[in-house]
Amino acid sequence: MRRWLALFLASCLSMPTLAEARMADVSCDDSARMTHTLTTVLGAERQGTGLRDPETMLEVWVARKSGDWMIVQNYANGTSCIVAMGEHWEAVSPGAA
Repeated sequence: MRRWLALFLASCLSMPTLAEARMADVSCDDSARMTHTLTTVLGAERQGTGLRDPETMLEVWVARKSGDWMIVQNYANGTSCIVAMGEHWEAVSPGAA
């Protein structure tokens, strides 16, 4: 029984957790390089920004031709990370809500 339990625990501990799997999808880079890549390579434009906290700013980027969108989290240390992305962006006119 102890051997089976030890084997079971070892196999569980060696599996990645859901949080680790999601963090592997996050893409980070120097903020200047991230901006260059988004604008030049992907053809994206920044659509909006907002402070998350005193050290973190969120940006929404949209590539109008493809409809792809990205949410980029910028840190005060000069690093930026794409934390979410998707397709079929649809802009909403101000006051439409």
